[in-house]
Amino acid sequence: MKLRKIEIASLVLVLLTFVGAVLVYPYLPDQIASHWGINGEVNGYMGKFWGVYLLPFIMLGCAILFFAVPRIDPKKQNIQKFEKYYDWFVLTFLLFFVYIYKLIIFWNLGYQFDMMRLMVPAFALLFYVLGIMVSHAEPNWFIGIRTPWTLSSEDVWYKTHKLGGKLFRAVAVISLLGVVIPQYAIWLIVLPTLAVTLYLVVYSYLEYHKQ
Repeated sequence: MKLRKIEIASLVLVLLTFVGAVLVYPYLPDQIASHWGINGEVNGYMGKFWGVYLLPFIMLGCAILFFAVPRIDPKKQNIQKFEKYYDWFVLTFLLFFVYIYKLIIFWNLGYQFDMMRLMVPAFALLFYVLGIMVSHAEPNWFIGIRTPWTLSSEDVWYKTHKLGGKLFRAVAVISLLGVVIPQYAIWLIVLPTLAVTLYLVVYSYLEYHKQ
């Protein structure tokens, strides 16, 4: 299987994350803070090995999945039409994990900061790039807003994804409010995301039945 440049870059990013994990491992405590509550305080720990290596392994698994999808989708020719937007999303997704991983590592090295406030910009960027990709997505079986109605009608697919792209970019903007009011940051991410997801499902159903 011949890898494209973006896939090679993604694997290099994952490899560098593993290298960083190996280098920092001796300096970390036996229990790794791994989960923070909505008040920004640690409320979950993991053993050292998985606390250090879990996210790099998740990144590797996601990268392999992202590489496989355009190759196994029966409508792979459609994915090629928005390939550059898909590639940007994949790279942004992996960089998102790198950023979160660095925050976790620095926290466990003894640095103190408002975790939720620093995570907000990363979520906002991820949702914004997701919105761009969604708005350009062509019909396929794996990527996008896949409801029974978008998969059954190309017209419904395009209408739903055009709207979905705008709404996910709006979620990105709304989530940035969490920088100003970090105590509500998680809700400013989760609630708009759930609302948009539910609305798009209902929207695709209604648009399909208009036909």
